[in-house]
Amino acid sequence: MRIRLCLAALSLAGGAGLATLSAPPASAAACSDVELVSARGTFEPGTLGFIVGDPVLSALQKKAAGKSLSSYKVNYPADLSPTSAAQGNLDLVNHVKSQAAACPNQKFVLVGYSQGANVVDNSIGISSAGAVVGSPIVATLPAAVEPKVSAVLLFGNPIRALGKSVTGTYQSRTLDLCAKGDPCLRERRG
Repeated sequence: MRIRLCLAALSLAGGAGLATLSAPPASAAACSDVELVSARGTFEPGTLGFIVGDPVLSALQKKAAGKSLSSYKVNYPADLSPTSAAQGNLDLVNHVKSQAAACPNQKFVLVGYSQGANVVDNSIGISSAGAVVGSPIVATLPAAVEPKVSAVLLFGNPIRALGKSVTGTYQSRTLDLCAKGDPCLRERRG
C-alpha cells in the first residue's frame, strides 16, 4: 500500500523517474533534480522518519530513472513541546529557500507525517494552530519558490481532525492520506 502511494507521489512530482542518490544534507546540498524534504512524526526514529519518510525515499529510489534525487531531514525536536512544530516550520522554509537559491532548477517534494504534516502545512501557509502538536505559522515558502514544489505528501495530518485541509495554490499537488482509525479522521468534538 505504502509503495503504491509513493508511486502516486512520484507521478505528482512529474518525473518518470529519479536516479542518483545522496545522503540527507545538513545544509544546502549539491544540486539534484529533485529533493525530498521530510518532516518526521512525533518521537519518530529514522533518517527521514521510519514510518513515512524513509519508505517514501526508498520507493522513489526504486523508481529512479534519469534524474538525481537528494533528501533533507527537517531539523526540529518532533516532541510534545509547544514550539516543536514551529521550529520545524522555520527550518523547512529556511532550507527550501536556501536550496532553491543555490539550485534554481531543483524541484521539491515535501513530506510530512503526523506532527511533520503540521510542519509542512504551516510552511505552505495552512495553519496547524489548534491541532494536536500544531502551532501557528512562523514562516511560509515565498511565492517564487511555490512553482518548484512538485508534490506535497501528508500522512496522518492532524489538521483534518479540525475539518481543515490544504487549499489554495498547493491543493492540486497535495496527497493527504489518513489510515483507518487515525486521529486525522476523527471529527472535532465540543
